[in-house]
Amino acid sequence: MRLCSSIRSNLESVILGKEREIELVLIALLAGGHLLLEDVPGTGKTQLVKALARSIGGDFRRIQCNPDLLPTDITGLTIYHPREEQFIFRPGPIMSHLVLADEINRATTKTQSALLEAMEEGSVTVDGETHALPAPFILIATQNPIEFEGTYLLPEAQMDRFMMKLSLGYPDEADEKRMVLGRQSGHPADALERVASISDIIDLQKQAERIHADEAVADYLVRIVRGTREHEGVQLGASPRAAVSLMRAAKARALVEQREYVIPDDVKQLSPHVLSHRLLLQPSARLRGVRPETVVQDVVERTKAPVRLER
Repeated sequence: MRLCSSIRSNLESVILGKEREIELVLIALLAGGHLLLEDVPGTGKTQLVKALARSIGGDFRRIQCNPDLLPTDITGLTIYHPREEQFIFRPGPIMSHLVLADEINRATTKTQSALLEAMEEGSVTVDGETHALPAPFILIATQNPIEFEGTYLLPEAQMDRFMMKLSLGYPDEADEKRMVLGRQSGHPADALERVASISDIIDLQKQAERIHADEAVADYLVRIVRGTREHEGVQLGASPRAAVSLMRAAKARALVEQREYVIPDDVKQLSPHVLSHRLLLQPSARLRGVRPETVVQDVVERTKAPVRLER
């Protein structure tokens, strides 16, 4: 689709050599899901989100997370206005279409929890009054690996609200050389033009919802999700919310690939990105160095995919 290709081209002009990761970002956008980017500093996480914001227009706000950040710094607060003799709600940066929570795991657990209602309900409650967020609302958070100094673990409930988690990683030598040469005359993101509008994104999200998913594909998806709960190395498997997120992402991938139906490969390719960050491994598995991505891949390989689909 033209809009998808234009957004993708914009992002690829800023983040070089990461076509697969950019496709996943686009899928999360069309599925209306929140995204967690985990990587070491300096790999382009923040620039990727800024490039996405420039590409689609709409309201964009950045929240720099740190230990001093308060929940009201995110949600906003109600203050008393003496002249008007009434309380007035001052919205926080969360009241935007696209919100970047930079280095989210440097904020305290209490502050991180302020995002839960926004991520799930599309609203925030301040002093007993609920305020709806703009539609669509997408939160993209970046975090440094937990081994880094000054980081906190994200609560399990919050991890479960991120549709996908992915890492950019370092570019290869050729792309890094292109990056160095391309930054001599300013940052490429500064020259990006808007190629889509918020209404375009809403239309694409509605198209993704209408993508057909055969019952056999749904059965295959559910067996994978349930397989993570039954795996011998897993203490806490993927939730029913994970199954819903995986189907939404699979429909968005079908739309990106210009199909009107979901195929088993959509589910297979997206499972590690949608399910891995939701798993809590057994202590014995963690001691052996088992990774959640390995567990999900093992479950996918054990689960037989359907052969014939009704379209």
